[in-house]
This record gives sequence, C-alpha cells and structure tokens, in this order.
Amino acid sequence: MHFKMRWISLLVLWFSFFPAISMPVAGATGQITPTPTATRSVEEGAAYGPDNFPAGVNPLTGLPVKEPENLNLPPALVSITNFPVTARPQAGLSYSPFVFEVYIGEGMTRFLALFYGDFPSEKDAAGSAQNAGVTVDYTVGPVRSGRLTYEPIRKHYGGFLVMASAWSGVAANLSEYTNVFGSDASDINSAMVKVTDLQKIAEKNQPALSGKANLNAYRFDPQPPMGGQDGRALWLAYNYLNQIFWRFDASSGAYHRYQDEADGKTFQLMTDRLNGVPLTFENVVVLFVKHTARAETLIDMDLMYQNPQKALIFRDGKMYEAFWTTRNEGYEKTTGRLRPIRFVDAQGNPFALKPGQTWVEFVPTYSPYYETVDSELYSDLAGKQQPGSGVWAVRFYAPKPQK
Repeated sequence: MHFKMRWISLLVLWFSFFPAISMPVAGATGQITPTPTATRSVEEGAAYGPDNFPAGVNPLTGLPVKEPENLNLPPALVSITNFPVTARPQAGLSYSPFVFEVYIGEGMTRFLALFYGDFPSEKDAAGSAQNAGVTVDYTVGPVRSGRLTYEPIRKHYGGFLVMASAWSGVAANLSEYTNVFGSDASDINSAMVKVTDLQKIAEKNQPALSGKANLNAYRFDPQPPMGGQDGRALWLAYNYLNQIFWRFDASSGAYHRYQDEADGKTFQLMTDRLNGVPLTFENVVVLFVKHTARAETLIDMDLMYQNPQKALIFRDGKMYEAFWTTRNEGYEKTTGRLRPIRFVDAQGNPFALKPGQTWVEFVPTYSPYYETVDSELYSDLAGKQQPGSGVWAVRFYAPKPQK
C-alpha cells in the first residue's frame, strides 16, 4: 500500500525525519485525543495501545503519520460505492485506516471508508516507478448515498459523514454529514470529493466534533497472538454476484482483496485508482452483528452499547476467534464519551491487531463459518468443507424484511 511497505521501514523513516512531537490533548484544548499527554518515542518492534500511544502515531493503525497535526482533525467517513462494477476501481481506499463494508440490500455492499491522519497526496505518486504512467485527479469515491448503518459507526469514531445525499427517511437518522453531488446526471459514479475539500471539511467540523470520541481503543503488536488457526484465505459471498476473497500475501504480510465481476466466477485483484496499487490490508475482521431489514434496501445494525459478540480476526496468515464490543464500561460512564468498536479475547483483554490497516466485514449473527476447499467455484466453496485447509468461508444470508 502507499504508506506501508513494511511497518519496520516506516518506523525507520520516522526516526530519520520526525522528532518526538508533543500533541495537544483534549483536557486543555477540547480537541480529539489521539495521543497521550506525555511524549513517548517510537520504539522499533514495540507494541502500543489501547492507550498511551507515542506522539504522532495514528491510534487506528499503530503507525506514525507524515502530518501529525492531522491527528487533531475528526475522522472523515466517506460513503463509497461498490456497485455497479463500473465504479471499480474506487479511489482512495488504500489510504483508509479502517474500511467498513456493509450490506445495503439486493445482494450489494457499500464501503464506509474512514480517513484519519494522512490524506491521499500527489506526493505519494511523484517519482514512483510503481505508479509511473498513472494519471489521477486527487479525488475520493465514487461517493454514494448515506445508509442507516453509518450513524452508529460515525458516533463511535467521533467523525463526520461524506455522502451523495440520502433518502429522507435515512437522512433523518443521520447527523454531522456533508453532501456531495455528481458532475454528470447520466453517470451514477460521477460524485467524487476532492482530497483538498475533504481536509477542509474536517477542519470545518473540528469545533463541533471535538471530544466526541476517544480513538484510543486498539492494541497493535507486530508479533501475532498465540494460538489461532491457519487463515490464509477468507471467502465471503454476500450474494452469488457479490463474492469476495481475501488472500494472505506472505511477501507483504497482509491480505489482498479479490472481487468477482458480478458474474459469480471472474475474480479480479482490487486496486486503488489513485495509485494503481492492490488493496492490501494487514487485518481483516468479520463482525457478527444483529441486522434488521426494515425494507429490502433499508438495513440497520445493532452496534451501540453491545456486550461482547463473536468476531473472526485474520492477521499474519492466521484466523483467530475473538469478540467485538461497544459495551458501556467505566470509561464511557465516567467521561460520557464513546470509543470505537473494540476487539477483545475470551478474557476480555484487547486483541492485538497488526500495525497497519483494517477492513471490517459485517455479517448477521446467525452466519455459519467453516474451512472449505481452495477453489473459485461457488458450488465448491458453498458446499464443501475441508478442515485444516486454512481457507475460511463465511456464509451470508440476507436478513428478511420486516412485514
């Protein structure tokens, strides 16, 4: 990805170019608190979180950022389309610390991509042989309409939404949002947001969102936890025409995303149109969440104040059975502030993510999962089990609309 060749390399670069920086804290300025009051230096190979991050380290990746002052801005959560297929490759996903993929009905999914810390920059492509010949305008998208599921995610991360409007019944349940509009009425994929505008919107929203959430919620450790099972691949079919493969790439130590071309059989490596690089995420997380279909395309999820519930976490080629929670604990009761969706082990301790980016998939609580054969045939993946294969299948069954 653009900013993460290897996490060790980034730490070396950090030592070379950035001294330890003391960042503002909420108690004194009312700003978001991504870093501790006391300055800590970045140590190579060290584990950090869920609090006391060194200054200038993004609490959503565990990695240093190029522009530490951006950590004082609220996160932007951009609604990015995944359908129709002509929207692909999307622009900007390789820069997102967290991407949330949500079911929107009729077999389709949509991305809520969080931008916090470093924004996409033209400097990333300049002089890069990897990106030679790639022509880009620095916009993020295509941006599509808002969804009910966005609001609880927005609240937990203390950010603002960027969307291409929303149906009135949905918009009434959303807050802190900015609408962007398409440039071509005949092109459903024409709504994009300029990176410069995204940063300006963040600056504009900073006073209203200061202190709404504490992003210090994750533990990052370059060493994988003990236990786990072989997890070299994950197949998730939201629909026969919407199938996803995550495959572990040993050379990068992360997972590549593959998606079928809405034909149920032709899988393509997904890339970012800004830089042409594959979508590669260190952590892929499956959360089992109660879904409610108020109508075929009006889906909601129970994400607020939830006790620990099942989660699967893929990192370093391993699959771990863990839990997610948004439970109202001592911190929330004392401060009145929210924290992000948290990942914990069976003892309630923070589950350590790998430093880097995280992609979150949401499935209903009743979704079965099992090890299957290494194939791209739907009939094989859906119908065959092969314990020990390291290729995991999660079966998605759409929630039935309420009568």
